[in-house]
Amino acid sequence: MKLATTTGDFFSYTHSQTESLRHIRAAGFHFADYSFGSDYRNRTGVYSENYLAYFDEISRAAQDIGITLIQAHAPMGKPLVDPDGALLADTIRCVDACGAWGIPNLVVHSGYRPGISPEETFAENREFFLPILQRAEKYGVNILVENFNKMHVDGMYWIDNAPDLLAQIECVNHPLFHAVWDVGHANMQDMPQDEALRLLGSHIRALHIQDNMGNADSHLLPFLGTLNLDSVMNGLSDIGYTGYFTFEVGGIFTPAAKRRVCERDSRLASAPLALRDAAERYLYDLGRVVLEAYGCFEE
Repeated sequence: MKLATTTGDFFSYTHSQTESLRHIRAAGFHFADYSFGSDYRNRTGVYSENYLAYFDEISRAAQDIGITLIQAHAPMGKPLVDPDGALLADTIRCVDACGAWGIPNLVVHSGYRPGISPEETFAENREFFLPILQRAEKYGVNILVENFNKMHVDGMYWIDNAPDLLAQIECVNHPLFHAVWDVGHANMQDMPQDEALRLLGSHIRALHIQDNMGNADSHLLPFLGTLNLDSVMNGLSDIGYTGYFTFEVGGIFTPAAKRRVCERDSRLASAPLALRDAAERYLYDLGRVVLEAYGCFEE
């Protein structure tokens, strides 16, 4: 297995996706997940007026840096509450970007809305995913639905476990529709990870590797929470997974906005970039140790 991480690792420190890719490559990673979140929030990059030129810019930058984009994450929103179709259009733009960059897998979250049953949720999500899949057919891009983190809101249902994830995949029933498995989200469930992975089997086309204490979606470094990596690795072995071991760790340092305020000074409100770079190198080393323990590390 080869290691990858997301461009989101450096969104708090850089002004462009290209800068993020440079920091990721400097830490040792040869492969990256392009997160469209920054483009979406700022209406830049793939959502700029000159998005076709941006497609070319990122292709050249990745080649110059020596990093390969192997998966991507569409912006998160509320697909089942999208009256003007804006989120759908933005997601289709992500498919076009993946096609331009040769990215084989795009993660797209399913939707939810109050007062509907699981079966209605599956059916309405199917209607959201079908036009995305129609565009994905043009490039052969897999659309990957993700297991949500476990949340409790009265009257709201969302797909947060392996059986329901499989039910959504079977409802859509398209050869390009599969799953990304978020091990941190799964850590908030009772089902052991190896059992969940065996249930989904060949539908697992990508991973999000992160940790938590089982009670909140913290996106911690592995080994800082209660995630059982042995269960994950055995499950991946059981299903013959050969994809990328992709980190989605956003909780290395707490953002300044969540820290207590010191009116007198703020020079250490955020961890300096040098420390974030060091943490990224550690993340790569951690991943290598995990994969070497199971004899499946690849450069």
